[in-house]
Amino acid sequence: MKVRNRSERERLEHELLAPEAAFADESAGRAQDEEPDEFRTAYERDRDRIVHSKAFRRLKHKTQVFLNPDGDHFVTRMTHTIQVTQVGRAMARALGLNEDLTEAICLAHDVGHSPFGHTGEDALSPFVEGEWLHSAHGVRTLTLLEPLNLTHEVLDGIRAHSWKIDPPPETMEGWLCRYADRIAYLTHDVSDALRAGVLEYHDLPIKALTTFGATSREWIGAMVTAVVERSIEVGRIEMDDQHLEAMGELRDFMFEQVYLRAESELQKEKAVAVIQDLVRYFEEHPDEVPDTYTVAEADGLTRAIDYVAGMTDRYALKTHDRLFRPTLLD
Repeated sequence: MKVRNRSERERLEHELLAPEAAFADESAGRAQDEEPDEFRTAYERDRDRIVHSKAFRRLKHKTQVFLNPDGDHFVTRMTHTIQVTQVGRAMARALGLNEDLTEAICLAHDVGHSPFGHTGEDALSPFVEGEWLHSAHGVRTLTLLEPLNLTHEVLDGIRAHSWKIDPPPETMEGWLCRYADRIAYLTHDVSDALRAGVLEYHDLPIKALTTFGATSREWIGAMVTAVVERSIEVGRIEMDDQHLEAMGELRDFMFEQVYLRAESELQKEKAVAVIQDLVRYFEEHPDEVPDTYTVAEADGLTRAIDYVAGMTDRYALKTHDRLFRPTLLD
């Protein structure tokens, strides 16, 4: 065996990675200084901390698209995260970027999601000024609620992984997470919609099928290749116009036919009611919020939002039943 300690691995990054990569020994650092690990780089430590966090574990019981699906093979927020990470690492390796940083960002990008997917953002936004964003709450979760003292680059990637966030990611690895997230969710959401009978194969946009291929495996390969080849050509993370146009058309189709369909809207209304009922209850009963879900100095509303946002789907439903469903003795 050959021991490769942190210093050796940092040296290899400079030798093997592209000049545009984020190098671990050039990180902007952590909020609290720490002694470097003997073997792991800063980004490797971040990755390991995220995987062992409670926020990461909760992803297994959080919704991706279909609420409380009956089948065993529907995507959850956890399986989505694993797929995003795989796609991100594949692109990072092909482009000579930092795989460990890419992996850390992708693993943590959705830890701030509330119950019931993006519906939770709509439910929580009326309680805050502006818009409640799972990306910002992800940073709050890993810096205050379950402080991991992550590097600046990982936190920045979490903050800006969503396409609507401005300013965009500071690193190329953060940009890879943006593309990996969209590649993964479009591919597996189509598969889930077909599995659920919401879509039929012949419903899919012709441009998507002719551009990406016939199967989900082909789709991922085509999209990854499109990002890699275009990024090499222009020197920044992009996708070529043909594939980007097809991806945009597919995304619009999914919003119209799946995400915003009448049945989804009915589920959404119920999910919004559950979340907002819970927030109002715990705002009035802040002492019932466990300290591990918030920070001691938070006001009642912030404590309630921290608590409810951290819940899994099933825990939110169970808590709502306990607090609001009439019993035989009522």
